[in-house]
Amino acid sequence: MSEEQKKHVMIHLNRDTIARMVPQGAQIMLREGTEVRLLQDKGNAYTVDVYGNLARIDGCDADALGLTPADPLEELEKDAALEDKVNYLLDQVYDPEIPVSVLALGLIYKVNIKVCEDNNKLFDINIDMTLTAPGCGMGPVIMEDVKQKLSKIPEVNAVEVELVFDPPWDREMMSDEAKLQLGLF
Repeated sequence: MSEEQKKHVMIHLNRDTIARMVPQGAQIMLREGTEVRLLQDKGNAYTVDVYGNLARIDGCDADALGLTPADPLEELEKDAALEDKVNYLLDQVYDPEIPVSVLALGLIYKVNIKVCEDNNKLFDINIDMTLTAPGCGMGPVIMEDVKQKLSKIPEVNAVEVELVFDPPWDREMMSDEAKLQLGLF
């Protein structure tokens, strides 16, 4: 069965797997044999329905679903500019409830790339981002996704992600494509 065919099909986990409840962010253990239905597999993270609740399984645990996560860096040209790599990877971070990237949702407010003080061949990246709702329990998980993805770029020394709420997020910050995808046009 192809990965696309596995969407919305019941899958029995083939090993114990840690997941996070959506939107609370609470960590849970899903036991081997648990039936889940794959709802979203964007950005090497998997949103599943488990007993009527949403849960997010990290890409590193894709094998528990019988899937193999893709390496998003493989799709980039080797000589791509650092800014292009950063934007490409930010576009691979998804809200587990909404099939739209944090970049398209307008959650990324600032990206600052600077040469690392200790090694002028490496770069430090500072990100200011927000959430669609200040109390979102998945906020720390989404922030860690940003950090992990950008840390995979070979030229990157360190990534710092700061959560900000000024200005407050609203739908007007979304790209037109995201609005269209979510039926907001």
